[in-house]
Amino acid sequence: MPKTIIITGANGNLGTVTVKKFLAEGYRVIAVDHSGTHLDFAGSNPDFELRSVNLVNESEVNSFVPEMISKYKSVEGALMLAGGFSAGNLQSTSGEDLKNLYSLNFETAFFITRSLLQHMLTNGYGRLVFIGARPALKAEQGKTAVAYALTKSLLFKLAELVNADSKGKNVVASVVVPSTLDTALNRKNMPDANPQNWVKAEQVADILEFICSDKGSPLRESLYKVYNNA
Repeated sequence: MPKTIIITGANGNLGTVTVKKFLAEGYRVIAVDHSGTHLDFAGSNPDFELRSVNLVNESEVNSFVPEMISKYKSVEGALMLAGGFSAGNLQSTSGEDLKNLYSLNFETAFFITRSLLQHMLTNGYGRLVFIGARPALKAEQGKTAVAYALTKSLLFKLAELVNADSKGKNVVASVVVPSTLDTALNRKNMPDANPQNWVKAEQVADILEFICSDKGSPLRESLYKVYNNA
């Protein structure tokens, strides 16, 4: 039986590549996003399901996760790729800015994690993967993106709390921290940068799959800094 993996933010740059990678490796993928405009390649795959879920709506997530567990009997992993970014220093960051990115970067991961955790603990297996951010680790970078850095920093603590709660039960939370992703938008916004120093979405997807694969089974409390030369 293939492992069943929930992938949020599935229609984004990283999400699309990750869905493709996991389907190619034989997983069953439940892709979560508001649309599937970039996921046509997966539409005819019997191991692919696209769901539109408001991930910041607690009740929607609390209905969606049990539905998937009931349908597929077991959900082995969740990749929380949904999120958002905004720039702004401390003085220019408003409470509304914080609330918005708190919802996008933290609640989208927290609600899925909370809904899945007991199921994974009962099954004795689970992999929860969050996408961190270097500005949350390096204040010099975070000072110009305060709301982003603060809200992403919560994911590191969430992973620690999950791992403390599930120690010895083969349920593991990991954080993958890419530097700049090599996307068309980033190339447009940073024309003077060298994209060869950035990280390709395919490279991150490879790491995500490794974490969820049997090869990654011994890993615990892992933090992956995927910086390349950026």
